[in-house]
Amino acid sequence: MASEDDKDQGGGPEAAPGRKIDRRDVLLGLSTVPALGLFGAAWQKQQQYDEAVKEAAEEEKPPPPADLQEINVALLGAGAQGQVLLDSMLRIPGLRFRAVCDIWEEYNQKRVVRILKKYKHEVTGYVDYREMLDKEKGLDAVVIATPDFWHAPHTIDCLEAGKHVYCEKEMSNTLEGARNMVEAARRTGKLLQIGHQRRSHPRYLHTYENLLREARILGQIVTVNAQWNRSPAPDLGWPERYTIPDDLLKQYGFDSMAQFRNWRWYKGLGGGPIVDLGSHQIDIFGWFLGANPSHVMASGGLDYHDPATHEWYDTVMAIYEFDTPVGRARAYYQTQTSNGSQGYFENFMGDQGTLVISESEAANSGFVYRDPNAPAWDEWVQRGWISAPKLQEVKPKDEEAVLDVRESVSPDEHRIPVVLRDPYHQPHLENFFNTIRGDATLNCPAEVGYETAVAVLKVNEAIEAKERLTFEPDAFEI
Repeated sequence: MASEDDKDQGGGPEAAPGRKIDRRDVLLGLSTVPALGLFGAAWQKQQQYDEAVKEAAEEEKPPPPADLQEINVALLGAGAQGQVLLDSMLRIPGLRFRAVCDIWEEYNQKRVVRILKKYKHEVTGYVDYREMLDKEKGLDAVVIATPDFWHAPHTIDCLEAGKHVYCEKEMSNTLEGARNMVEAARRTGKLLQIGHQRRSHPRYLHTYENLLREARILGQIVTVNAQWNRSPAPDLGWPERYTIPDDLLKQYGFDSMAQFRNWRWYKGLGGGPIVDLGSHQIDIFGWFLGANPSHVMASGGLDYHDPATHEWYDTVMAIYEFDTPVGRARAYYQTQTSNGSQGYFENFMGDQGTLVISESEAANSGFVYRDPNAPAWDEWVQRGWISAPKLQEVKPKDEEAVLDVRESVSPDEHRIPVVLRDPYHQPHLENFFNTIRGDATLNCPAEVGYETAVAVLKVNEAIEAKERLTFEPDAFEI
């Protein structure tokens, strides 16, 4: 039976009646799409272990142990994002949870402690992270998913306590905080991974390493656009019986329970939608283009939400300029929180092709389109890096019709045949833990996270300035 990919591409190389077999038909037969369809972190790990066993046999050495080095972990911040990270970590072998820290003791903290005990982890719950660091001497790593304004102090104190740190993005809501995090990681010699998880996503890695760096499939990239739109989010609210006392809230930087629950709406606590959503994709701009931005201009404001409850902009549109190694590129980014139309994706346009990619596993998760004037992509199809071109419907010629010379020929559509079957954050967390074991290198170390923070936080500054701002040459360096 043909796979779904086969059906999308016409079902195979057999020519339809009355049609000659052409290059596309041959490529359909050569395409090895299913080979990359199973690309995932677990598959990679098994391949690496099998290779290590083979090498040991060739060198007449004992095989490496199948059991992974156990890593003692604490979760700092057990809210919604902390739960997302926990769900991924519970799928990763070799982790032993020892502590959970969250100031919402009666709700977040106890809930996660119960979950971990269900999975046979003997954990202790804490409200004060400093008490956790004092008492949990055996911790190897701390995973931080607290509000942005706590990222810098939490990360720095954990590093100073001798722990490796995985910190969710945005690295910090201030550049000073982000800079201090980088310096702390250097000073202590401990690992600091920033949670830009696309950096470890197999589809993005495949696209960057194979399609952009080796095949240069798009040619010179000159235009980029991306978006992340979301429907309005209601006030999160909370069960009254679990209200945190005011003195404790104020001790940890919150004016009220409502602010604690909706901290992303407030300046000084978060960075607004351009940070919450945009930083994931603006990070990809610099990565794929191989350069940091030189200029940015932006427009944004509270166009929908009530200023009495929201301080950050609900709509932002930004334009970046990049001086890349091969020439100038411009990138447009939009995020707005009043309508979720078309979700989120990134689009890179070069003189030889176009890339549309998304972290989502939806239908538009990854395609490339060859410009009709570009060289053939046969080699990349044969290697299995992209699927065979999708056959375009050709309508019967109407002799009465007049050709409009302004119309462009439809480009070939190729799917990127890499599917992540694990939760989105899992590969990035695996990269962090494997680096602790000495089996990998960080995909988003502190210095990379800092570069993205510089690019993203400048957008809010540009909105306030109402003018095109310049990034100084040393802005991205520490």
